[in-house]
Amino acid sequence: MTPVSSWGRLSAHPHNVISLNNPSNVRNILCNSRHPGLAHGMGRSYGDVCLNPEGTLWLTTGLDHFTAFDECTGRLVCESGVLIRDIQRLMIPRGWILPVTPGTQLITVGGAIANDVHGKNHHVLGSFGDHVKKLTLIRTDGEVIHCGPNQHPDWFAATVGGLGLTGVITQAEIQLRRVPGPWLNTETVPYSDLDEFFRLADASEAGWEHTVSWIDCLSGGRGRGLFMRGNPADIGQRPEPRDRKLTMPMAPPVSIINQLSLRPFNMAYYHLKKLRAGQKITHYEPFFYPLDNLLEWNRMYGPKGFFQYQCVLPREIGRDAVQAMLREISGAGDGSFLAVLKTFGNCPPVGMLSFPQPGVTLALDFTNHGERTFKLFAKLDAIVREAKGRIYPAKDARMPRELFETGYPRLPEFTKYRDPGISSAFSRRVMGS
Repeated sequence: MTPVSSWGRLSAHPHNVISLNNPSNVRNILCNSRHPGLAHGMGRSYGDVCLNPEGTLWLTTGLDHFTAFDECTGRLVCESGVLIRDIQRLMIPRGWILPVTPGTQLITVGGAIANDVHGKNHHVLGSFGDHVKKLTLIRTDGEVIHCGPNQHPDWFAATVGGLGLTGVITQAEIQLRRVPGPWLNTETVPYSDLDEFFRLADASEAGWEHTVSWIDCLSGGRGRGLFMRGNPADIGQRPEPRDRKLTMPMAPPVSIINQLSLRPFNMAYYHLKKLRAGQKITHYEPFFYPLDNLLEWNRMYGPKGFFQYQCVLPREIGRDAVQAMLREISGAGDGSFLAVLKTFGNCPPVGMLSFPQPGVTLALDFTNHGERTFKLFAKLDAIVREAKGRIYPAKDARMPRELFETGYPRLPEFTKYRDPGISSAFSRRVMGS
């Protein structure tokens, strides 16, 4: 048994880890598994959706081959363990890019599908699952299902955003989109309160593909921050930035994100970025994946790890609900430097359990302070519940079962497609098995 942790580093329970390296052997491995298992890629989910303590993990990173690519149409076929990073670095020089990616490129294609990840351009291109045209799913009873929007669409809707619970994805066909190069025309605009944020978000939707903001979660209900937007730029050839990544070498004995450091750090960050606000040309990697420049950054939260809390709230109540959440966070003296506020467009969710829905989403990291942190989460949960919002399973490690059930009304429909030979810590916590 091997200790395995998710990105939040909240636990390191033993798992029976079995590597999947050859697509032709996956079916036999799954059929011969004695205990419920779960596909596991890079483990970048923050909570327990990628964990199966005391059970089996089928490690998919060995399924990392590109199978086919059509230079004319941009259709890519690859195995599920291929990294988003490797697709981007291979395809962007050829004039193609993944239409949607999350805040890290160090995830697998299978993980991106299973969590139906979203990016900064949901209002334009929806989520990752909107661009998957076909996938191969292997069940633990040996059944092989090929599904897509036009082929077994029910299985497709259950698997996209299905948290790996319908089977093991081994291959996917993805529609890429044309791109002039690796550069974007970007702009940073400081905002002083939530009303200004929503004005910026609404005004940017028509003319900007990518929109996101950093918010100072300790500014009370005021909600000042930095709004960032970008468009692909055709600027010809220019030298790309050097790959100068730093690494957090070890976890400090206590979190460096704490009550003493957070408020002055947020203030300094806001004012420094405000001075440098404006337009510039930016390479896609630091714009899309800023945290990938600091490897193992999750160690900064210390030995007890951290939680991420990400919710989506309906637009009509989003401003008031976000303000209420910020007041609770500021009043608790807790908070996050890594706080993101952005809006989702009106694209209907692809999967039965897909997280994005029209509205506004707030994401924050919190050092694990035990009971103190859980008390704050209970207050945030109450706001989400009253607003009829939902919490993101890929980021979650403690969502109450009833909040999951009310936030995902298609859950009863989804359960018909569960693979009984697959289980996770998350599914046992919120679904009972």
